[in-house]
Amino acid sequence: MNHTLSQYNSEINICRQLFDKKNTDYGTAWRILRPKSITDQILIKALRIRSIEDKGISQVNEGIEDEFVGIYNYCIIGLIQLGHWQDDKEFSTTEIMALFDKEAETTRELMLKKNHDYGEAWREMRVSSFTDLILMKLNRTKQIEDNSGITLVSEGIDANYRDMMNYAIFALITLHHKK
Repeated sequence: MNHTLSQYNSEINICRQLFDKKNTDYGTAWRILRPKSITDQILIKALRIRSIEDKGISQVNEGIEDEFVGIYNYCIIGLIQLGHWQDDKEFSTTEIMALFDKEAETTRELMLKKNHDYGEAWREMRVSSFTDLILMKLNRTKQIEDNSGITLVSEGIDANYRDMMNYAIFALITLHHKK
């Protein structure tokens, strides 16, 4: 498990560094996005991954690794927006990175619990399966959003974002750290 945690943290660090750099370049321009729009941004990234996987080639100079990082970071943005959508607060760099770290840590703790119960079954999966699972979670999220966030027995939008974050990190580990 220490090996997994080390790999997991390494991939999160890559995501965090890019998030921080983009925050320096753009600030929190994404705060204007409604939560549904964030879900659609994640969908675009996941569909691009699937397209590249199916075609075997990318014509834009960004590979699927970049898109998995983007999915992780947009899920963080989604979680932040879920908690702060209604306020007009502008976050400082320190505040936004603290929110990033809080959401990343909560999601890492979820991964550790699930990894314990599932025995790292994800290590036997193909990257394309992570893509499909993310797309399934996106369809679920969109349905929940279309139902005004109301579910009868299912987890909410936040849980779906967290699962997508973990799938994205698992895909990155699989791509970067072969068994």
